[in-house]
Formats: sequence, C-alpha cells, structure tokens
Amino acid sequence: MNKTIILLAVLCVTASANAADKVTLTVSNPATVVRSNEVVEVDAKAVRQKLGTDGSMIVTDADGNELASQVTHDGKLIFQASVAAKGKSVYYVKEGTPKEYKKQAKGRLFTERGDEFGWENDRVAYRIYGHGGAVGYDLFNKSTDELMLDYWYASEQNQEMRSVSKQLHERGYHDLADQVYNAYCYHIDHGKGMDCYTVGPTLGGGANALVNADGSLCLPKCYKSYEILDNGPLRFTVKLTYPEIEYNGQKVVETRIITLDAGSLFNKVSISYAGLTGTPNIASGVVVHQQNPAAYVISKDNGYLGYEDLGDASVYNKKYKDELARQMGKIYVGTIYSDKLTEAKYQERKNGIATGHILAIAPYKTGYTYYFGTAWSKNPNWGVNTLAEWEAILSSNAAKIKKPMKVK
Repeated sequence: MNKTIILLAVLCVTASANAADKVTLTVSNPATVVRSNEVVEVDAKAVRQKLGTDGSMIVTDADGNELASQVTHDGKLIFQASVAAKGKSVYYVKEGTPKEYKKQAKGRLFTERGDEFGWENDRVAYRIYGHGGAVGYDLFNKSTDELMLDYWYASEQNQEMRSVSKQLHERGYHDLADQVYNAYCYHIDHGKGMDCYTVGPTLGGGANALVNADGSLCLPKCYKSYEILDNGPLRFTVKLTYPEIEYNGQKVVETRIITLDAGSLFNKVSISYAGLTGTPNIASGVVVHQQNPAAYVISKDNGYLGYEDLGDASVYNKKYKDELARQMGKIYVGTIYSDKLTEAKYQERKNGIATGHILAIAPYKTGYTYYFGTAWSKNPNWGVNTLAEWEAILSSNAAKIKKPMKVK
C-alpha cells in the first residue's frame, strides 16, 4: 500500500478517536442576580474542533432537550442559558442538523415607508430613518412576544383602507374617515402594541452624537446605508453607515453596529469614526419631552440613565385625543454603560417637542460601546409601571453587563 495512503488513514483514525461525541459547556454567572434565558456565546470554531467536524451543531440542555442556537457573522455559537446567582449550568453541543427555529429577533428595510429600517425581538421594536429630520432611535411599544413590525407596516400601508378614509374625507365625513384610519393605523393600540413615541431632531430613545467645543451636540444625519450581519433566530445585527459630516474641520464618517438578542430589553451598539483625530467627547442618551420634563434618573457611578415618557397624542383627532392619550401608557427608555463616564447630566435643548436630553458623556478613543433599551407599562411580561421600577431594571442590567456570563 502507498505510504501516503497509510499515513492519511492513520491520521483519520487518530482524528476520529480524538473527536468528542459531545462538548460540555459550563456557563457560570459571576453576578449576584439570576440570569434567565440570556443569550451567551462561545467560539464556534473551538467547539467544532472538539467535535472534529466542520458541519452544523445542536445545543441541548442538561436533560438532552434541544435549544435554539445560531452561529453569528463573527463566528460565535450562541444560545439562551439560565443560571442562578453566582451559579453554574451545564449545556451540551453535538454534531447534527438543528431544527428550524422560530425567529425571536430580526430586521429589514421597510420599503413600504421608503428607507425606514426596523428591527425587533420578542420584547422591543425599533426603527431608524434614512431621510428627514428624525435622526435618533424611534421605537414601537409591544405587549406581546410576537414579532410585529411586518404586520404593523402592512396594516399602516393598507392602500384599500387608506383609499376609503381619503374618500370619506373628500365627501366631508371627516369624523367617519378618522374612525376608519384609527381601525388600522399603528398609532392605535389594537391589543398588541403601538407607535406613540416621537423622535424629531433629537437622540430619541438612546442615540449618540459627538460633542462640540461649546458643549452642544453635533447631531448626526439620517443613516446612509446598511448591512444586515445577523438576522435571527436569536440575534439580529446591523451595520449602519452615516453620511460624512464636518466636525472641528475634519471630514468624519460614523459607523454603528447594533445588536439585539432574543429576550433582551436592550440593544448593544458599537460606534466608530473614520477621519476623526484627537480624543473628543461623545454623548449618548434620551430625549426629554415636554409632557414629562422632570421624570428622569441619572446615575453616573452605576452607569445608567432612565426616563419615563408619556407618549405623543398630537397625531389624534381632537375629538378622540383625550381618550386615545390614555391608551398610550408609560414608555420607559434608558441607556446603560460598562465604561467609566466623564459626566452624566440633563442638558437643555428646546425644539418645540422636547426640553432637552439626559446625557452620558465620555472620551472617544478608538471606539465606544453602550446599550439602549425600553419597556412599556402595558406589557404584562414586565410590569414596569413606575420610574423606580424602571430604574431597578436599569440597575440590574447594568450589573449583568459589567459581569457577563462566562462559557467554558
């Protein structure tokens, strides 16, 4: 027999003997808070090497029940783990073809509304604009774990219903026309959530901006292009590129990578700038609307900002305004930081809809990462009804972010 063939045969037998039938993953929680269904990650290449395979993998719990999993664009094998405070849980990975999992996180360009880009998970939903003056993050309130954006956009753009409403207006039946519109628009809560948040020329629900020399915000423009890096079932990731701006005499291009995992109230966003020199300050935060100007919390030491928003009822017909305003509930928005902040404050910036922002400020070096999220008082899964309850969630998640779960 050819010596080369003999050697290859020996190598194959050796590799097969060294390969594991399954790989044990021990997930440890260093924090003093319980972690439930939290997405964790491990290097997919390292697991495949242990298994001796280049193929697909299945993740199971300690009892052998298959769990939803995903290999991300940057080579991470992710799944949801639950671990007691200061505890450990065991999971297994084996070679095999996973089931087709229901998506719990996804996003897309909604051409129904031009260049609006939307993304969501089973808890929250967001959008960002590619045109106009609304430059911050907009959000939808959800009271269901279903993915709703496709339905909401399709309903809002129902041309037959729009035509009926328009014809009624033209015939002078304005009240009836408004009732028809209210029956399908996503500004009305039909049982699963609604859009009643206003952004305008602000940071909205957690966006960022460079800080000018005088302390004012150099607000970005609307995004220019996007690239979807992950699209479920457990993780959604998008890369957004912004138009070139001039900042302190420099031509600067901003890039954001936003990640939203299943089961989370919070997005992770990583910011980078091309063409930026020096160490300028970068700010991020939440708009403070006129309807509730003092309902915010700021914790520089613990690394979070939070606000209680009452929604915007200005889109409603005057006849129904008071009644519909009550259905908006309370919208809780906030940001969380793992890095040390230079400053955290309220900054006045009146523009007709807002009084200003609550901001966290830190020096920008080679990158900047933080988290932004929301909750709704009408979501039965969370029961956030007061600013104090929202602050407790911010504080708890800040502790988790600073002490991430580890997978061995």
